[in-house]
Amino acid sequence: MDSNNYCVIMAGGIGSRFWPISRIERPKQFLDILGTGKTFIRSTYERFANFIPRENFLVVTNEQYRALVAEQIPELAPHQILGEPLGRNTAPCIAYAAFHLRAMNPEATMIVAPSDHLILNEAEFVTAMKECVAFVRSHHNIMTIGIEPTRPDTGYGYIQIAERNGIVPVKTFTEKPNEELAKAFVASGEFFWNSGIFIWELPTILEAFRNYLPEMYQLFESEADRFNTPDEVAAIARIYPECRGISIDYGVIEKAENVYVRCSSFGWSDVGTWGSLYQYLGKDDKGNAAPAGAVLNDTANCLVKAPEGKLVVIDGLQDCIVVDTPDVLMICPKNKEQEIKQMTNYLKFNGGEKFL
Repeated sequence: MDSNNYCVIMAGGIGSRFWPISRIERPKQFLDILGTGKTFIRSTYERFANFIPRENFLVVTNEQYRALVAEQIPELAPHQILGEPLGRNTAPCIAYAAFHLRAMNPEATMIVAPSDHLILNEAEFVTAMKECVAFVRSHHNIMTIGIEPTRPDTGYGYIQIAERNGIVPVKTFTEKPNEELAKAFVASGEFFWNSGIFIWELPTILEAFRNYLPEMYQLFESEADRFNTPDEVAAIARIYPECRGISIDYGVIEKAENVYVRCSSFGWSDVGTWGSLYQYLGKDDKGNAAPAGAVLNDTANCLVKAPEGKLVVIDGLQDCIVVDTPDVLMICPKNKEQEIKQMTNYLKFNGGEKFL
């Protein structure tokens, strides 16, 4: 394994679209939602551990999840878990990891990945990652992974390319198009889903921050000598409240001119909603993904989640998400699943915080 290769796992989100299973105290990345026996973050670590040395992992998470990360990836030393004092989206998260890593190894190559994605063909995934690492080392650019679209999904960002062979320059990015535009993108054959997985050399991304998010760069640079020291926590506590909350896509990737994409089809999904999970679950002959023993009459195309050992009886329900937990029952049409986040916002401001 190459000692200059590092993996940064982003694990600070609260997974609100998977409410009521995903809660603030234990969000999606720390759950076994797929029923594989492993949580998302554990699967992510094991996937990259095939070619990244154990000591070359960093996990950036909210400070309150530090213990959960340590519990689920016990291979990590405490200094490999970077705690954010508050959420500020992915650009500050990546800046934090980059400045911390610069204090450790200025020659590092970074792979940045979310903690909660599904990869079905892990051998092909590893091959793609190794190709990308080799490419950025020889070309000194920014790399992302594009996924061959299987449907006109409006929940993903899209990457337009000029040609389909190998690693190619990005023409345009489009974030979450409407349904009509998504259909046109897929029909054209020129667009791929943006996976949110990035590869770059450390100097490349630091220069990109300097060029495209200069205020954020200066905030971190002002505390540069405190990274990877006992003073780092205090430095981050000062920096984060002043950081603009912005994604790395909007803040850097869509502005940069040296972005390339490796187009892939290794069975990727961000499993970002109940609907996307439904696609990967086993179903009965009526299209229901439900617990064994559930009694379903005149019910079709439903996703049903309930506590183990609880009898589920449903009559006359079509195309719905049913999630039962000890303190919350949610029933939602599948075509309105994007409104689940609105439900949690309503609870937040109307006395329902204990259910979040």
